[in-house]
Formats: sequence, structure tokens, C-alpha cells
Amino acid sequence: MGDGKQGTAMVAEISPKGMMMSQLQNPNPIAHFQVKYKQLEDGFRVWLSKQSLPVEAAVVTATSAVQGAAIGAFMGTLTNDVSSSFAPPPNAALNPEAMASLKQAQALGGGPLAQARNFAVMTGVNAGISCVLKRIRGKEDVQSSMVAAFGSGAMFSLVSGMGGPNLAANAVTSGAFFALVQGGIFQIGQKFSKPPADDMFYEKTRSMLTNLGLQNYEKNFKRGLLTDNTLPLLNDSALRDVKIPPGPRLLILDHIQREHDLKGKRRGSG
Repeated sequence: MGDGKQGTAMVAEISPKGMMMSQLQNPNPIAHFQVKYKQLEDGFRVWLSKQSLPVEAAVVTATSAVQGAAIGAFMGTLTNDVSSSFAPPPNAALNPEAMASLKQAQALGGGPLAQARNFAVMTGVNAGISCVLKRIRGKEDVQSSMVAAFGSGAMFSLVSGMGGPNLAANAVTSGAFFALVQGGIFQIGQKFSKPPADDMFYEKTRSMLTNLGLQNYEKNFKRGLLTDNTLPLLNDSALRDVKIPPGPRLLILDHIQREHDLKGKRRGSG
């Protein structure tokens, strides 16, 4: 009996340690997945930044279109293909205005396949144009946002068949509407996201991180007091000290090196 009690006590004493070891050996699967996904995403961005403009634009357009198609298909299941309820009666003679309204209702109330197509076109074209303009202009502002939205709206009009029989006029009208809405949203977002006064020391840094899709690491730069003046001096060790992962470090250093080479070429040509 005494041996049994002693064994039970030993098990009770060892159990917490065993549980801790088990937790270390079997980490939270959700956290593990998030870490792996972040590493994969950073690696993808590193690879994409080294590609030519046509390749980068094609990849960004395709991936955004797939995401848009998934969202559209989900939205289409909610509408339950109400477009069928807008079908005209047999042998009905509708004037052009009525037919245009009917097509618009069908485009907006389509089922999963129709909505997947519409959202794929809108998101894909918008992302592709934004990618090209960001690469050419080196920044993302309201002008680029409105141009991308215009292209997205025009393509949506052509694919969905919204509006009257004049496809070109409908495309221009839809594009202009999308551009105005996007421009307003962009301006409102900029107004409500004005940085504090001390952020004036990180304007170039913020622009660089935004262009690279790494704006989440701005707080790391501020934590290490890596201001705009330190950008030409940055190295891998400094970025590692502020807890920036390897993938983003490569992107940042490559961007700074390319900016340095570009300035050198301009000085040489001058």
C-alpha cells in the first residue's frame, strides 16, 4: 500500500512537468499556422519584388482575381440567383431604357458564378493597374488609386453587361463613377489617418515600407529610432536588432540599394 501511495505521489509530481513538455513539443496549431503563413507570405513578396514588371503585374492580377472570385461566389450564394426573377416575359417588347435597367438588375443580382466573374474582374484589374502604377511612379496616391478604380469599373461594365446598348459610353461612365468613389474613400482615409507630429522624421521610411507592403514594421523602426536620416546607413544587423524578420529585411535592403544605384546613375548622367 505504501508503495502505491508513493507511486501516486510521484505521478502527481511529474504530471505538471510532463504537461509542460507536451505543450512545448505540441505548440498551438493555430499560432504555428500563422507563423508559417507569415513566412510564406514574406518569401513570396521577396520573390515577387525580384521579378520583371510584366511578371509581377500578372501574378498580382491573377491572385487578386482569385480572391475576388471567392468573395463574389460567396456573395452570390446569399443572393440565391435572384437574377432569374428579373427575366422578361416571353415575347415581351421592351424599350432600350427598360432593357438597360433589366440588364443592370441581372448583373447586380446574379448567382455565384456571375458574381464570382464580376468580383474577379473588379479586384484583378484594380490590383494589376495599381501594381503597374506603383512600380512606375514609385508611390501610391489618390491619382493612382482613381486610375485603377476607373479601369476596374470600365471592365466591370463590359463584362457584366450593365447599362444601355452603347458599351463604350457605359464603360466610361462606370469607370468614372468607380474612380470618384475610390478617390473619395482614399481622401477620407488619408484625412483620418494623419500621422502625429513626431512622424515627420519617418516620412521616407513610411513611404518605403508602404511601397514594399511592409507598413506593419513601421513601429519597429520607431522603436529603434531608425529615422529617415538612417536609411542610407541601414544594414542587416540594425534591422535584426529591431526584430524585423529575414524576408522583410531582404526587401528593405534591396530597395535601399536600388535607390542608391539609381541616384548614382542620375549623378553620373548629370
